[in-house]
Amino acid sequence: MTRLSVCSALALMVMGGGAAAQDISACLITKTDTNPFFVKMREGAAAKAAELGISLNSYAGKIDGDNETQVAAIETCIANGAKGILITPSDTAAIVPTVQQARDAGILVIALDTPLDPIDAADMTFATDNFRAGELTGEWAAAKLGSAAADAKIAMLDLAISQPTVGVLRDQGFLTGFGIDPKDTSRWGDEDDPRIVCNEVTAGNEEGGRTAMENCLARDPFINVVYTINEPAAAGAYEALKAMGREGDVTIVSIDGGCPGIANVEAGVIGATAQQYPLRMAALGIEAIAQFAQDGAKPEATEGKAFFDTGVALVTDEPVEGVSSISVEEGKALCWG
Repeated sequence: MTRLSVCSALALMVMGGGAAAQDISACLITKTDTNPFFVKMREGAAAKAAELGISLNSYAGKIDGDNETQVAAIETCIANGAKGILITPSDTAAIVPTVQQARDAGILVIALDTPLDPIDAADMTFATDNFRAGELTGEWAAAKLGSAAADAKIAMLDLAISQPTVGVLRDQGFLTGFGIDPKDTSRWGDEDDPRIVCNEVTAGNEEGGRTAMENCLARDPFINVVYTINEPAAAGAYEALKAMGREGDVTIVSIDGGCPGIANVEAGVIGATAQQYPLRMAALGIEAIAQFAQDGAKPEATEGKAFFDTGVALVTDEPVEGVSSISVEEGKALCWG
């Protein structure tokens, strides 16, 4: 039986004995409660918890990077006797001691989307292969530019100065896909390729994307490729380019695959985006907590990886040879938010 079929069978197993489903509580802790990605994650967790009869409590940071609120949420979950915690960590290293407290208390901790640093600080991670997501966008951008990729001027619009793992993986994946040596793949910003004009942080929102793009354009107004950590940042970058009359001759790539982002691919704001599946991550996480409550079994990683890979697909209406992708129409059928 595959791991996915094991997970999908949980509803039957949870009711079969051991801890009663109604006695199981779980926590979902997201970076914020406004980003459509985390909104969909909450929907997926809530629906699966209702299906399995699990009591779910949800918490969120005030902004992306709010570690203090996430620490307090974990402490509350411990005090309330939660059986499992699902978390998208804002500060992937700083949260680890508090995560360890939860694990020491016998709570299953699963990181969603963003691995902890180190990754094995959680019992398991359910996530997109964020390096591969970035790599797909880099491969596509390089192929779209063709021979001009050798002289590209690239803006790297990242997440946060603290360099959470999700931001590092996507950034380094993009550079690798584009054909740029990322140097130390555990961090961004140490590259010496002259095609990289700037690394600016965006906080993963539209305002941050606009400001970051303005800063990069002040450094070099002839930037022609923009990597963005997510689609809100991409939307902000586009507005900054539009204000300079550059929106028509710059290739923007991104990662997330939310419905607003897919609409921006269709509108030509974003050239291509790597789509991930937050509802699936959260639903599988709740199933894993139910399984753990039933018999103490912990989820296993995808073969050959240190995490459970929940899938990724590149969405674009400008397919290029050698890079697998799906159309905008296909992306719409799978999008969220």
